[in-house]
Order: sequence, then structure tokens, then C-alpha cells
Amino acid sequence: MPIDRFAAALSAELGALRERGTLKGAESVITKVLPASGERGTRYRLAGEGDKPFLKMNSNNYLGMSLRPELIHAEETASRELGVGPGAVRFISGTYQAHVDLEARLAAFHGRESAMLFSSAYATALGVIVPLITPETALISDELNHNCIINAMRLARPKEKQIYKHLDLADLEAKLAAVAGTCRRAIVVTDGIFSMRGDHAPLPELQAICRRWSERFAEDAVLIADDSHGVGAFGRTGRGTEEYTGSGPVDILVATLGKAFGVNGGYVTGSRLLTDFLRETAATYIYSNPITMGECAAALKSVEIVDSPEGLRLLDHLRAMTARFEQGLLSLGYETIPGEHPVVPLMVRDTAKTTALVAHLRQHGILATGLKYPVVPRGDESIRFQVSADHTPADIDSVLAVLESFPGRG
Repeated sequence: MPIDRFAAALSAELGALRERGTLKGAESVITKVLPASGERGTRYRLAGEGDKPFLKMNSNNYLGMSLRPELIHAEETASRELGVGPGAVRFISGTYQAHVDLEARLAAFHGRESAMLFSSAYATALGVIVPLITPETALISDELNHNCIINAMRLARPKEKQIYKHLDLADLEAKLAAVAGTCRRAIVVTDGIFSMRGDHAPLPELQAICRRWSERFAEDAVLIADDSHGVGAFGRTGRGTEEYTGSGPVDILVATLGKAFGVNGGYVTGSRLLTDFLRETAATYIYSNPITMGECAAALKSVEIVDSPEGLRLLDHLRAMTARFEQGLLSLGYETIPGEHPVVPLMVRDTAKTTALVAHLRQHGILATGLKYPVVPRGDESIRFQVSADHTPADIDSVLAVLESFPGRG
């Protein structure tokens, strides 16, 4: 073929990924959803696995919203009435009332003036951070922030880029001190929930630091929190890390519709001035189609459910299942990072043992994500379990029984 050398180069790069242990390999393909029955929660069938049912312990669908009939009905109704796609980017002819209504509802849910939809949370982070960076801006990030923030920093090209040690407030202050004399604006960005560990940012303390250092910058020190794993799944009413920590509204909040809300898309919420500015400057908004009108209708229904007594019931159940799983891990002698968020890491601290344990779980019909060196530092190898309101006590106990039966336990 005429591009043999190009193909050989790609093959070599894939080989290098395989050698480093970072090749993801073939994806599991879901072929059927098996509804909850009796004491058993939802199960899934996978291509190539016959009729074997699998329990998902690696899904961001924290409240089980994606399968709720109310959301399915709302999406089907809106799609019949408005079509399955917007047909254009929003500033041309792609804005529908469904987009406007959802943005207003999200702003109200978070107690903000305004909200703005993007095609995904990843696109939101890129679209928000990059336009806010000027040639005189310092961008300061927690070292464990999500890849979307890392790539936004690369695209933004700030005057100063600083990475502070994970949750180390003294190091953050040192980084602010280092740039205070050279930059007009400082942007501090953090995940709300750190998705690999389930721990959370100390938002009140971060806010206090930014307010204290604002006086040293002509255009302030601004705090951005990406709480995509927190909103809907964390806090008594699902308002995320802000609610859990009692911080009140951070300057700029990024979140997603694709995790606890169970649909698709991302959004930012803050002041009206902020969203007016971003609608004119955010490339991933201006040049990309929005989520569909059906997705808007489903997301609106999801927010309504979360913001209701049913939502409180789901969140109570999610917290109970998370605590049951954490306590079970500890009673079996496993190590975890405790917390109320439904990301529950099992710290294995060995690459070969992590691989073996993931295989053991899959053999017994349980899907979980292993994080191994060099994806994580040597000694931090772990399995990320994600609890859902779809899970029943019997589901949690079945996973613990499989973990108990692992030959390499202890």
C-alpha cells in the first residue's frame, strides 16, 4: 500500500504502548441490559461471553439514571417532536428551547446566575479554561487533576504554568507567591472529586487562598472546580463537593450530565458575564454541535428527580451501599481510601497482583478497572470500584465474596 511506512510507524507506537503496559486493548462490548430482579440489581451481557451476566462496578452512572423510564420517555418524546439532532452549531441555527430550559434549570440547581452547555465535560474544560488565559496569566493546577485540565493547560499556553502537590495548600501558596510579581491574573484549577481516588478538594480553603492572593494580581486569583464526578453523587442533595465541604459557590464550576445525571454533555455555571464571554470565545462551544434536544429533555428530567424526595432517597441508598462496600473491604483486610464518594479504590500496590485480581473479578462476572504502573506510580497500583444506586446489598455482598475468594488475598 502507498503508506506502508506510515502504517509501520503507527504499529511501532502501538507496540511501544504494549511494552509500557499502557495499551488499553479491546473494549468490552455490551450487547444486552438485564433489568434488576429480586435481590439482584442490573446486569449486562458482553459480546463473546455468551449468556453470562456481569455486574458493573466501573460505571459513572452513580444514581442509575441512564435506565430510568422517566428519562427514556422524556428523550423519546422530545426526539419525536424536535428531531434527533440540532442540525447546526448553536450560533447558526442549533439552539432550541430545550437547550435554553436546561441551562436555566442547571443554573438554578447550583444557585448561579447562568449556565452554558457543551457537548461533553471534556469539551467544557477545554472551552472554559483556554479562553480565560491571557499572555499575562498564571495557570496553577493540582497534580492529580483530570486529563481534560492537563490538555487545556497545554492548549492555553499561559505565561506561567505551575503544578502544586496533591491537596497541598502550602505548596499552592508557594506557587502563587512565585508568580504574583510577574502575572496580572491567576487561575487556580482543581477537580472537585479526584476520579481515580474518590478524595475531594478542600474548596473552602482553596477559596480562602484565592481571595487572600487576589490582592497581589491586577485581575484577581480565580478558582475553577471541575466537579464532574461530584455533582449528582456527592453531598446530601447531590450538589457535589461545594455542598459536602460547605464552600458555597466557587468562582467557576464545571460539571457533567454524563455521570450521575445519566445522560450526555457537559456544562459550566457561574455569572452571566462569564457565560456571555464564553459564548463568544469558547471554541468547543462555537464550532461544535450541542447535545441533542432529546438529551436535553432527559437531562432536565434527571435534574428534577435528583432535586426531589426521590433524589434524596437515591443518594441515601448510594451512601449506604458505598459504606457497606468500604466496610466490607476493610473487614477482609484490604486497603482503601475512605470517604463518602462512590469511587472506592482498592489499593493493591502491585502490578501483577492488580492484573490477577481484575481477571479474578471478571471470571466471576464483575467488571472493575485496574490502574497499574506506569499509569500510576509504582506502589500506587489499585482497582477503582464505583458504587451505584443501582446496586443492591446483595450485589455488594457478592462482590465482597469474590474478593474474599481471591487466592492472592493478603
